[in-house]
Amino acid sequence: MKVGVFTPLLAQLPLSDVLKKLASHGIQTIELGTGNYPGDAHCKLSMLQDKNALREFKATIQDHGFTISALSCHGNPLHPDSAIAKLHSETNRKTILLAEKLEVPVVVDFSGCPGGSPKAKYPNWVTCPWPPYFLDILKWQWEKVVEPYWVKRAKFAADHGVKIAIEMHPGFVVYSPETSLRLREIAGPSLGCNYDPSHMFWQNINPVDAIRVLGDAIFHVHAKDTEIYEQNLPKTGVLDTKPYTDARGRSWNFRTCGYGHGEGWWRSFVSTLRMYGYDYVLSIEHEDGLLSADEGLRRAASFLQQVVPGEKPGAAWWV
Repeated sequence: MKVGVFTPLLAQLPLSDVLKKLASHGIQTIELGTGNYPGDAHCKLSMLQDKNALREFKATIQDHGFTISALSCHGNPLHPDSAIAKLHSETNRKTILLAEKLEVPVVVDFSGCPGGSPKAKYPNWVTCPWPPYFLDILKWQWEKVVEPYWVKRAKFAADHGVKIAIEMHPGFVVYSPETSLRLREIAGPSLGCNYDPSHMFWQNINPVDAIRVLGDAIFHVHAKDTEIYEQNLPKTGVLDTKPYTDARGRSWNFRTCGYGHGEGWWRSFVSTLRMYGYDYVLSIEHEDGLLSADEGLRRAASFLQQVVPGEKPGAAWWV
C-alpha cells in the first residue's frame, strides 16, 4: 500500500514543481483532476488530440519517478440542466480515454443527482421516504436517469480497460455503501467506489465496518479525516448546511488525517482495507479549513507513512 496525493491542493504550482514538492515528503504517486469540480490544473484532456503534449506529460511523470493512481473528474453528469450534464459527462468520457492512454486503471467520479422530474432545474437529493412523493421521485431518478446512464458508461469504461470509482458523497444518489452497491449491481463489476472515510464519519457510518460491507467494490481510497463536534450535534444534527468556513458553528468539519481520529483508528482502517483485498493507494485529499495546504499535506504525509504498511503481506510460516 502506498501514500499518494490528490493534487488540486497544489493547483497554483506547475506539475514539475508539484512532483518535486511531493517527492520531498516521500510521495511518489498522484491522483490528478481532469476537469469538473477538481479542475484540470495538472492534467489537460486536450492531450488526447496532442501527441507531443501527451509524450511530454508522460516524460515529466516518469522522469520524477512518479506513477498516477487515478484520474478524477468529480461532477454531476445527471444534472437536470442539460448543458451541465453534457459537460460533466463528456469530461468523464474523455477522462476514461486519457486513462487508457496513460495506463491508469481508475477514473474517479460522483454518481450525480438528477432533478425531481424531467422539467426540474436543480438536482433533488432525496433523504427521507415521506411524504410519499419523495419515493416517487427516487424511483423515477434511478429507473429513468441513473441506471441508463451508468450501465452505458460502465460498459464504455470496461471496453477501454478502465474501472470507474464512484465516490460516495451526500447530495448525490450514491452516498452510502448501500447505494454504492446498488449501482454496482446494476452497472456491473467495472464500477465500484472511491472510498473516502470522511464522508462516512459524519453520516454516523463506521468507516471500518463499511469496508466489510463494500469488500472488493473498493477501487481507490481518499485519505481524509472528519472531526465531530459533539457540543453542536444537539442543535444542528449531521445534515449541517452552514459553510465550511464556519468551523466553530458546524457539527463536523473535514480535517487532515490524524486530527479527527488517532493513529490506532487509522491502523485499523488500513489493516481492514488490506484484509478485504485493497492494497493500492491512500490518496491524501486536503479540505481542512483549519490548516494550510502545505501544513495539511506535510502532516498527513508524515502521519500516514507511520501507519501504512509498505510491503505486501506474505504467507505466514505455518501456512
